[in-house]
Amino acid sequence: MPNLTVLSWPNLQSLAMATTNLQFLQNPFPRPTFSSKYLVMRAPKMVFKCGCSSSSSVGGDAFSLTSSSKCDVDYLGESTKGDLNINLKHLENFGLDGQATLEGPIQQVARLEAEEAGSLLRDLGIPSPSAARLSPRGIFCTRTLNLRSISAIGYDMDYTLIHYNVMAWEGRAYDYCMENLKSMGFPVEGLAFDPDLVIRGLVIDKEKGNLVKADRFGYVKRAMHGTKMLSTRAVSEMYGRELVDLRKESQWEFLNTLFSVSEAVAYMQMVDRLDDGVIPADLGPLDYKGLYKAVGKALFRAHVEGQLKSEIMSKPELFVEPDPELPLALLDQKEAGKKLLLITNSDYHYTDKMMQHSFNRFLPNDMGWRDLFDMVIVSARKPEFFQMSHPLYEVVTGEGLMRPCFKTRTGGLYSGGSAQMVENSLNIHGDEILYVGDHIYTDVSQSKVHLRWRTALICRELEEEYRALIHSRGPRATVVELINQKEVVGDLFNQLRLALQRRTEGRPAQTLAATNMDDRELTESMQKLLIVMQRLDEKIAPLLEADGELFNKRYADIYTSRVSNFLNYTPFMYFRSQEQTLAHDTYSHYCSEHNGSSTN
Repeated sequence: MPNLTVLSWPNLQSLAMATTNLQFLQNPFPRPTFSSKYLVMRAPKMVFKCGCSSSSSVGGDAFSLTSSSKCDVDYLGESTKGDLNINLKHLENFGLDGQATLEGPIQQVARLEAEEAGSLLRDLGIPSPSAARLSPRGIFCTRTLNLRSISAIGYDMDYTLIHYNVMAWEGRAYDYCMENLKSMGFPVEGLAFDPDLVIRGLVIDKEKGNLVKADRFGYVKRAMHGTKMLSTRAVSEMYGRELVDLRKESQWEFLNTLFSVSEAVAYMQMVDRLDDGVIPADLGPLDYKGLYKAVGKALFRAHVEGQLKSEIMSKPELFVEPDPELPLALLDQKEAGKKLLLITNSDYHYTDKMMQHSFNRFLPNDMGWRDLFDMVIVSARKPEFFQMSHPLYEVVTGEGLMRPCFKTRTGGLYSGGSAQMVENSLNIHGDEILYVGDHIYTDVSQSKVHLRWRTALICRELEEEYRALIHSRGPRATVVELINQKEVVGDLFNQLRLALQRRTEGRPAQTLAATNMDDRELTESMQKLLIVMQRLDEKIAPLLEADGELFNKRYADIYTSRVSNFLNYTPFMYFRSQEQTLAHDTYSHYCSEHNGSSTN
């Protein structure tokens, strides 16, 4: 098409976003009018058709979408597929001259456009992306992700689309586990489920009966033996420079999902019983590793025998936390042309019951949960689903009757299969697919490693973690101030120590002032500074320990606390990761903050 140009135009983009929300929420603004330099939307001059999958249907002849065959990459390396293009020939329909609008220094133009767009968003009650990022329900970006270039979004179900009440779900799993342990002869009297004992992201050391927290390099920083916290010295003596290597599955077990909570609580409590010597000898000689196998076997029985899921299916309202915004967020994505996939390890009957309970009552126009998804795969056997191919079956009746098949199709309901089958069926591959799940390994890691899918991690604990950040701002500021004080005091101490060392060797100190200090003055100054540093350590240590309990590192392209948070954004959002700096880059920030400019 002639005169077709891609414009990064905040006012038009904001209008498209606002119109989408107006159409969806039925906001009572039939004729929104903007300032004279903005588009004045008066029906029937222009109609926005949201949720279109073909480029020709977007805004009639005024707009088109960049197709897969014509896409490029932008300056951040992201695909331009799905970007909106405007035909300059049709700008008169808006009462605008596109070239005139862009005249002048771009910094001034952009600032004015951003101010106008921000004002419009506030008037419509729509949070800006920056404001959303600063809330506990924001979406946080670790790797730049252009949602416009995403053609399909796959979802896990348990603890992703459906969030369980951890106390209820994991509490019942714990109860069944304990009943099975009791039937095996283990002493479980007096034990109760304690969800605060463990959190996701910790690691079980099956050889030592410990629950450990490792830093980003794999060194153990804190540890608990059974239910008792170990001192820093005990941790250092026990682990030294040993690394937590998750590839060594015989020793380490990573708690990467909330389903791990009940098992970990039961295990740590049984470690105490083993240490107390109250486990009967007729159960055989048990070490910590054998004890872990016994607890795992007891919990596995609860799942295999179906008692737990049967109870949840009979009374889902006791176990599932409803989220009315969730189906609406997915509906926005579907109407924006995204193919939606449900890929879960749960079986058909359980999936259907949970999805009906969580979705159907919140969907418009008598829609059912199946109407949202272009493909549903149950009993997927992740992570193998991403790694290899398993037999594929089509679920053909409401009772779950299945028949073998060899190819998936859009709108189908399947059991098993593989991710490659899904890609081939949709003709969508690699980084055109975003997969959203709560399992760090099964969902996030494997789909990325084997298929190059983009990934989003759902971490409900993030909301509590955010609140902890807010509450800890005062103590954290205190810690930073104390550490800075110790750094200054420590630097002076080290300079005096070096001066003393040089004096012993008959050489002058590095400064005239230190050279002129007599031995007594030098020694007394060092003693005073050492006492100050020791007292600072006594103050800093407990503050750091308390602060360290609040945080847990996340790894994914984007991460957020719940899927419904996508409703605060649009299906066209361009998530940009924060600037990654090296340690020396803080120098330029320091100079700009204190001097107004950096020095050479």
